[in-house]
Amino acid sequence: MPVLDNLTTLIRKARSGVDAPVSGGTLLNIEALKTTPKLNLPIKTTSEEEDMHHALFEAGLYMARQDAWATLGDRIRTADAGRVTTPGGVPEAEILAEGARADLITAANRAVKAGDELSAVSIMNDMQLVLDETEHDHGVAYVVAMAHIDIGWAWRGEGWRQDIPAAHRAAFFRHFKSAGDLIDQYDAFELDSPMLAAVRCALLSAETRPRTRASDDYEDLIDLAPGVAKYMRALGNHMLPRWFGSYQRLDHEARRTMERTSDIWGTGGYTWTYLDALSVDDEAFALLDADLFCTGLRDILARQTDQHSVNVLAAYTGSALEPAGVNLEARARIADCFDWIVSEHLREVHPRVWYAAKGVWASRLDDQDRLAKGRQRASAALDRHARGLPPVTNPDA
Repeated sequence: MPVLDNLTTLIRKARSGVDAPVSGGTLLNIEALKTTPKLNLPIKTTSEEEDMHHALFEAGLYMARQDAWATLGDRIRTADAGRVTTPGGVPEAEILAEGARADLITAANRAVKAGDELSAVSIMNDMQLVLDETEHDHGVAYVVAMAHIDIGWAWRGEGWRQDIPAAHRAAFFRHFKSAGDLIDQYDAFELDSPMLAAVRCALLSAETRPRTRASDDYEDLIDLAPGVAKYMRALGNHMLPRWFGSYQRLDHEARRTMERTSDIWGTGGYTWTYLDALSVDDEAFALLDADLFCTGLRDILARQTDQHSVNVLAAYTGSALEPAGVNLEARARIADCFDWIVSEHLREVHPRVWYAAKGVWASRLDDQDRLAKGRQRASAALDRHARGLPPVTNPDA
């Protein structure tokens, strides 16, 4: 299959460790601190992580379009069982499944926008035939369950509960129930399957009492895949008051996760659990132990050395922290980490990561504008680093 051959080529390229700038790329010339006269950082318009993600997504999409569901299910199950991730730590099984359901979700979203519930239901009925043909394949079941969840969110939208039409809310719960009924046929621990446990966490939004089970569901997920930072970040976000927790529970879960994953991440579990929560809720700084968070940053980068992860943490410490709010001392301590992250770890700039650091991926900017904005933010932060100034706190001002 040409696409799968191309995937293999891209994966080998991505894992080859080549640090050369992309063809036609730009160099960001920044005066370095200490003894190095200049630090030439290549700007990667497509990074190793993005190339890998694109290749896996296209592979999943291709196999679904070819009705190669048995092959796809095997690929997903194998990646899940092997805990295979991209260089930046995203499970490959999840990306393959995302590509596999892409056409399905596009068609369903059109039906949702038209308010055509019968068409949306018909699309998912077709997937039942796929399930019947691949009986007991939890890789395919995962694709279908996540499709139900995606379509459920499309019906619900992002508005306040009271603003959602009753028919849309009913469709949301109906799709989430279908996903739950499907996943209930499989035991994540018996099958040694983190992706199935991840579905259970995704279903919390439709639970009648999600607060009572959120911690347990995430504990199961992280126990199955303690090396996947994405799951710890999701836990922290869901421990916020706006979801299923409180600031006290957030801190408790961050410390508990740190202890349970210390053999893999050192104190990094504390930092991963807090990272997304801090990015979306300034009040989450209230109970933060800044020393522990910063130690966790060092432990993470001692273990997760890919440039995507380095850019994520550099962009957060260098451009995403607000200059005011609760626990100013903690904010300042975290911002100070930008200098050593840049000096010791940053080797290339990924503009899309810098753009996304302030949580604005939902904006209407096209990709070229996002790249330009990301370059601007990175340039502003790195320029201040080179001149020995504190990180920029509002790069868009």
